[in-house]
Amino acid sequence: MADKDAQALMDRWQRGNVMAVDCPSRGVLQHLTNRWGTLVMVALATGPHRFAVLRRKVGGVSERMLSQTLKDLEADGFVLRTAHPVVPPHVEYELTGLGREAAAHVVALVGWIEGALPEILAGQVRMAAE
Repeated sequence: MADKDAQALMDRWQRGNVMAVDCPSRGVLQHLTNRWGTLVMVALATGPHRFAVLRRKVGGVSERMLSQTLKDLEADGFVLRTAHPVVPPHVEYELTGLGREAAAHVVALVGWIEGALPEILAGQVRMAAE
């Protein structure tokens, strides 16, 4: 009986439970679904980019926020940072295999939001009128 209980506990720990307050999956969810994380994932889904190109693609992001977002996504295993040994320094960011898998879901969500935007905006107008 103890073996089954231990295995069930191990299975739960490996899978994660985003609804549990202390589950590390919440941090990953935050990195992927905050405004900048989502936009960086969408931009990188189109291919590798240098920092300056990403900054231009992700309108409104500061250098500091982009840098922190890239570090978070790299720490989670979604982004690979490659520093090329040239002068001046040339650093490129691209999605890992796990990052491409995550980006597919993020891109689908963003696509859905953009497609449903007229209905969403109409709902916002209705709520503002009440």
